[in-house]
Order: sequence, then structure tokens, then C-alpha cells
Amino acid sequence: MTDSLKPRSHVLTNGRNRAAARSMLKAIGFTDDDLARPIIGIANTWIETMPCNFNLRLLAAKVKEGVRAAGGTPMEFNTVAVSDGVTMGTEGMKGSLISREVIADSIELMGRSYLFDAMIALVACDKTIPGAAMGLARLNIPSIVLYGGTIMPGRWRGRDLTIQHVFEAIGANAAGKISDEELKEIEDVACPGPGACGGQYTANTMATVMEVIGLSQMGTASAPAVDPRRDKIGVRVGEQIMDLLRRDLKPRDILTRQAFDNAIASVAATGGSTNAVLHLLALAREVGVDLAIDDFNTISDRTPLLADLMPGGKYSAVEVDRAGGIQVIAQRLVQGGYANGDTLTVSGRTLAEEAESAVETVGQDVIRPLDNPVKATGGLVILRGSLAPEGAVVKVAGHERTYHRGPARVFDSEEQAMAAVTEGRITPGDVVVIRYEGPRGGPGMREMLGVTAAIVGEGMGETVALLTDGRFSGATRGLMLGHVAPEAAYGGPIAAVRDGDEIEIDIDGRAVNLLVPAAEIQERLAAWQMPPPRYETGVFARYAALVSSASEGATLRTPW
Repeated sequence: MTDSLKPRSHVLTNGRNRAAARSMLKAIGFTDDDLARPIIGIANTWIETMPCNFNLRLLAAKVKEGVRAAGGTPMEFNTVAVSDGVTMGTEGMKGSLISREVIADSIELMGRSYLFDAMIALVACDKTIPGAAMGLARLNIPSIVLYGGTIMPGRWRGRDLTIQHVFEAIGANAAGKISDEELKEIEDVACPGPGACGGQYTANTMATVMEVIGLSQMGTASAPAVDPRRDKIGVRVGEQIMDLLRRDLKPRDILTRQAFDNAIASVAATGGSTNAVLHLLALAREVGVDLAIDDFNTISDRTPLLADLMPGGKYSAVEVDRAGGIQVIAQRLVQGGYANGDTLTVSGRTLAEEAESAVETVGQDVIRPLDNPVKATGGLVILRGSLAPEGAVVKVAGHERTYHRGPARVFDSEEQAMAAVTEGRITPGDVVVIRYEGPRGGPGMREMLGVTAAIVGEGMGETVALLTDGRFSGATRGLMLGHVAPEAAYGGPIAAVRDGDEIEIDIDGRAVNLLVPAAEIQERLAAWQMPPPRYETGVFARYAALVSSASEGATLRTPW
């Protein structure tokens, strides 16, 4: 094997001075022949704390089989994964967004330390996908992101269930609308096996993004985690990385501005998660692409909502696969002129060429035709105004009201707000304000699915609005505004809101305003004092000290 296919790893494995390194690697079973081949890093986010990534250990074995068959030597390593669903509503949820940076750092660290020639990242739960993409972008070696697949929906009384329905059932139970026994029945069946949360929530949104932006092979993300096709997909991707290495096709060749525009269009067209705003802004910064939060409005406004998917729509994510897969979504976007078909993908072919091979299921109504969209414009909206000068993000699936004005009910933590909701202290017309939960204030920008789902479950989804400097789960639905920036911990206007202040949310006008005279807002902020940090040492403290605004992707600043 020539060094042309070992452009990095030959430094680690070749020559007299590397005898000690080879000796150590032989201790764990590698042979001279193995070490003469290209070394392919397999970054695995397998973990035994959630269903989302639980199947990745088995998938990794198939990926490595494909790498070996194609002439490479795989070396697998693990990184972390924090389950949003398991930690939701607890202090542990603060670790979720922080884990994105740890995942990116650990993949970069391993790639630089072991001098892999190429890499495959196995991902599933929300932050593992952008975290892996960010780490691979930093390394800029031939790389592929492989998604582990969606969970199958549960079934209860003739309807499909996802984890979203469990959270909403908690609110319904608190309101006395369902019994304890019914809540237990829903809990027991909603998550029937391995796989990532089963709507167009953050994991499936980002899996869609990875195919459309070009870092994942088209046709690999849609198959459910438990589908037998996963084994063949794993082998195929393992083989494909060797072709990518021969082509020397790298992430920065793929991650152009046009590719990011395509990715945003895929989020808008599928009613995807608001978290995609954070993650695409962060990934763009890794590769030096000039992407701003207002670009999401521009692209969403010109892109129709085509997929009828939960949480705002009818179908679970598995139905995308049954309809023909993400290729059908890509095909619609290219045919309609909503995506640039000339962008490159990891196959070496363009997005248009990949989308051309889509095989749509006859009669499916999950992915609408271009002339009959769910909604004429996309599901992502950025609002600005006196309450969010740097922006706030809301997902509009087409069914929500577009205007709300009401009195603020202010809470300085998610726990305070959750208690108020479940104890019946929120009334129709209120605007629930949850602050000091932003990237710095949390720290970690917790998701608020527990609170938002409880509001919906109690029957107030159409009469109550919520805004926060924290985040929402991709499963959140209703008039819920997240990522309010600047956040309270930076002295943003959200820190000046008081109980009873009128707040106006105008989706059509792209505005969110605190209806208090500007002079009074400034007077309140002048008297505001930064609260002491919630963590003084460790990873949470370092994150709070270095993290940027949500409007910039909540990335970590370099301290020089």
C-alpha cells in the first residue's frame, strides 16, 4: 500500500522509529498487513444510557467489515452522548448542548492524535450529529457521517406514539384529563426499541440535514434502527470511505455556502427542529462559511413545507422511509429550485444526481408534491424586536396561531415554570417567560419539552405562549419561542421583563416585543446585576465562560 492512501497514518506506523508503536498495536491483534493499510477511524457514539444510540455497537461491526473488505484497517473509539429525553427537566439536561462541544473536541483530538487517514462517525441522538460533523470539519480528512436510524413508533389504542406523546401525557395527567393507569400505558409502549426519537425532532432533522448537505451518503439515514437493511448500509459505508480516501474528497470540499442553504431548505421543508439553527450556525463557523441567523428567514420564506411530520404534522419519521426516503425530499427541493443540485456529496456525485435515483412510493402523502404543500412557506421563523434584538427562533408547522398578546408570567428557571404549569397557575392568554436558561446562564441552554408538552397536555397549547433564552426539543409544538438573544445572563432585555408586562408576538410581522417604554427597559437593565455563576469549576464553568450567544450558534470562543 502506497503512502498516497496513508497520507497521515504512515507517520504513526512506518519505519524503524515506529517499532514501539507497532509493537503496542500488535498487542491488541493488529498485524503487519493491517498496519500497512490506510487507518480508518470509527468514531462511535454508542452508549448504554438511551435507546437512540444503543444499536450503534452492532452497526460499527458492519462498518468495520466494509472497511476491511475495501482494503482499510478500522480503529474504533468511543465518545460521549447525552440523551435529551432521559435528562429532560433535570439538571442533567444542561449537559446536552455542552456535549456537542465535547463530542467535536474528542473526535478532533483522536483524529489529530492517531493520524487517521479517514474517518466514519456513527451518530444518532441529537447533539452527536452536529458534534461529529464539527469534529470532522476541523480535521478536514475524508469523512462520512452515518446515522443509526429512527426508533419505530409505539402503538396505543390504534394510534402511533413517540416520546412527544409521553411528555404531553404528563401534562394531561396533571390536569386530570387522563388517569395514572393511562399515563403508565403510554409510558410502557411509546418507545418500543432502539433508535432516535421518532418524529421530525432534532435527531431526524439533523440526519436529513446530513444527507442534503452532503456529509452522509444519500439513502442511509431513513431506514429505521431495527431494519435489517442497516447491516448492508453499514458495510456499504465502510466500503465507501475507501473510495472517498482515493478521491481525497474532504468535508470542506462539500460544506460550501450553497450546501448550507440546501440544508436550511431541508429543515424548512420538513418542519424540522429549531435546534438546526444552532447547529448549522456552529458548523458553518467551523468551515468559515458566512452564515447568519437571518438567513434562515430568507430561505424558509421561499421554501414550502412539504413533509407532514410530527410534531406539527401527522406522521412519524419511519413514514419518510416508507414514502421513499430522504432522497424524495431532496428530489422535491432540487426540482422546485429550492436547493442547488450542483453541490457535492460524499459519494462524489452531486445532490441532483443522488436525488435523481429516488424511488417514490405510489400514493404516499407523507412528502407532498410541489403543487400541494402543507404550507406555502417553511417551518422556521426568526423573530426580532425589543425583547430579542439578536433574534429568537420559532417553529411554525402551519396550524399555529400567528399572533399573541398577553401578560408575562416570569420564571428564573425551568423548574419554577414546570411547577406553575402542573399546579394550574398558568391561565389562558399568559406568556410564560423562562430565563437564565441560555448558553451561559444555564449553563448549557436546556430544552423545555417538559414545560411545553405539559402546556399542550393541559389543553392550553392554543391559548398560552412561551418564550425562553433556552432551547426547545424538536418535539415541541405550539407558539413557543426559543433562543431569545441576548440571553438574560448577558443582560439581554429578557432580564428586564416583570410579571404582568405585556408581550406581543407577531409571527407574520417577524416581531417579538416587550410593550414597555424603551426608557423604562433601559432603566431596569441599568439596575440589573449579573447573577453569580451556577458552577465555579469543571466543564460547566468553562463552558459558561467561553460560550457565545445562541444567535451565533452557541459555539465556544477562543480566549485569544
